Amino acid sequence: MKKKLLAMIMSLTIVASLAACGLKEPAPETPETPETPTEEPGEEPGEVEPEVTLVYAEVNPLDTIVGQTDQAFADKVHELSGGKIKIEIQASGVLGSENDVLDAMLGGGGTIDMSRISAFALTPYGGLKSKLLSIPYTFVSRDHFWNFATSDLAPEFLLEPQEAGTGVRGLFYGEEGFRHFFTVDPVNSIEDLKGMKLRVSNDPVMNGMVNGLGASPTVVSFGELYSALQTGVVDGAEQPIANYKSNAFPEVAPNLILDGHTLGAIQVIITDEAWDGLTEEQQNILMEAGKYASEYNRKISAEAEAKVLDELKAAGVNVVEVTDMAPWQAAVKDVVEAETKDFKELYQQILDMQ
Repeated sequence: MKKKLLAMIMSLTIVASLAACGLKEPAPETPETPETPTEEPGEEPGEVEPEVTLVYAEVNPLDTIVGQTDQAFADKVHELSGGKIKIEIQASGVLGSENDVLDAMLGGGGTIDMSRISAFALTPYGGLKSKLLSIPYTFVSRDHFWNFATSDLAPEFLLEPQEAGTGVRGLFYGEEGFRHFFTVDPVNSIEDLKGMKLRVSNDPVMNGMVNGLGASPTVVSFGELYSALQTGVVDGAEQPIANYKSNAFPEVAPNLILDGHTLGAIQVIITDEAWDGLTEEQQNILMEAGKYASEYNRKISAEAEAKVLDELKAAGVNVVEVTDMAPWQAAVKDVVEAETKDFKELYQQILDMQ
């Protein structure tokens, strides 16, 4: 009995001693977790670029040739960026006329980042060379224009406003078809235009051309043109065929004379502010999408224009074909010489591309 009691006392003493020394039962082993490598700031792998939204202004509806080109560009940017760059198209002139849009873009503030602009509209905004693209009867065919648009000269024209410090740059070219006059009263020849008030944008080439044709150039904003035709403020205007139809101008001016005085050369431009805010990869995506949209525009333009012309004829629009262009070309000879005198060699290069 004494031996058992002594043994118990000794066991308790050993347990207490171990506890006092801080010894514990070994914990069950757990598998080691491999360390996750950390990325240094600025490291490319694993970085997620922020989403970018670029506001894009278009004065015409999306069902026009230029509207379809805008959408093709936006869709391609979305595809190439995996949805991280969004082109937000504001169409049908909700952001104002082309001049309004250009003023907003050059004024800064980022309210409008991009736009589809008629090349001639860039003349007062540093695009002096682009004026040559709107000289009457310069391009004899669509192929003639595309020979220029894919030439070594084309980038020189696109980047001229940016190099002049105006704050915008061109990304790519397109066209919206040949421009023709449309009027409230029938016009069967150049003689019928004399004395008419024809709407023009505030552009020296367009003003000079209308004067040469014996008509009176009248500046009216594009957004007010329908009502100006309806109320007699102007007797006619000029637009590419698809734009003429999509803006419902046949309702108030159902006479179309196919003089084809200029091919509607367009540029898609972006502000330097928006461009400089993009990464190099994002800039490359816009350029690649622009190349795609330009090719798309070239593919659809002639076919779309022909389809619209057939629809206009079927709807009862009085369409007059011009069979002899000589009187029209002679009438605008003075304005052609005056507006190309500072770029004679450059203009001749364009003429030679036909």
